[in-house]
Amino acid sequence: MQLNDILRMADDRGASDVHLVPDHPPMVRVNTVMEPLVEGSLSAQQTRRFLDEMINDRQKETFEENLDLDFSHAVEGLGRYRINAHAQRGGPALAMRVIRTQVPDLTDLNLPEVIQKLTWLPRGLVLVTGDTGSGKSTTLAAMIQAMNARYRKHIMTLEDPIEYELKSEECVIEQRELGVHMPSFASGLKHALRQDPDIILVGEMRDLDTTALAMSAAETGHLVLSTLHTCNAGQTVERIIDMYPAGQQNQVRSMLGNTLQAVVSQTLFSRVDRPGMVPAVEVLLCTPAVRNIIRENRTFEIPNVIETSRRAGMVSLDSSIAELYFNGFISRQDAVAQSAYPEQMERSLAA
Repeated sequence: MQLNDILRMADDRGASDVHLVPDHPPMVRVNTVMEPLVEGSLSAQQTRRFLDEMINDRQKETFEENLDLDFSHAVEGLGRYRINAHAQRGGPALAMRVIRTQVPDLTDLNLPEVIQKLTWLPRGLVLVTGDTGSGKSTTLAAMIQAMNARYRKHIMTLEDPIEYELKSEECVIEQRELGVHMPSFASGLKHALRQDPDIILVGEMRDLDTTALAMSAAETGHLVLSTLHTCNAGQTVERIIDMYPAGQQNQVRSMLGNTLQAVVSQTLFSRVDRPGMVPAVEVLLCTPAVRNIIRENRTFEIPNVIETSRRAGMVSLDSSIAELYFNGFISRQDAVAQSAYPEQMERSLAA
């Protein structure tokens, strides 16, 4: 069995992920559900051969040293893949995330209209958050593409690895990959500030240095887009502040209150009306009231502010989930299970 044969079959199934694990058949994730692709198990020798076919000598050395490797791989006629190779009990295994080659239009993603308005921001920090596989990269790519078609600006992306290959239209777009074009996000961001960007995409604010540089870039007049693995807006604000030593947190609250423009938190659901996925989205917009809440360490008030600020364009997670249910997109069971307040959701759906 050849690797490209597996990937073609996965593409025919509409898989979002492919998992190649020794002593298991090739597995794919289709609309969040794992299922075998073919009968028969892979051997450790096969998964190692698949890995060696995709990486160069330097990457092989990195894998042998760290026993983990993140990289991207392209197959002509199919698309690109974000891949993690890792050692485990039965031998090397591969987790492959499918990256669609065509950047979707922002209006086709079933996102609130206010997300489109965020692409008009001149400066500040916009965060798209959610679990792994919640569609953060797709939303950010669509936002960048919307700006690429409209502005005449310089866009820099710092990614791990490069996912969507963005083509310059009205904007000049440069894409840098961690481990290939830069040693770290912090290094790439530090040097990006000297490369005259207008818009900077940082794949993930995963450490203090990167976070500090991202906020500094937003504070000095750049529009910075990035991600965090957090579930809601309040948790996002707390995560950023908690990265800093206790003695610096008051200063950071002030800086974050000044620079943060919006937090968009996503959760993907399997559709029941047709095959596919649809996002539920929480949106926090940094109004003067929200900025004061952040500065004064009253993040526990954020859910209430979101709920009472719908006219300003804010969206609570549970209202987004309820709308998906009432529109016939998702099941009642999923709506209740994924809501922030399941008992309240149960009552509202029964009303």
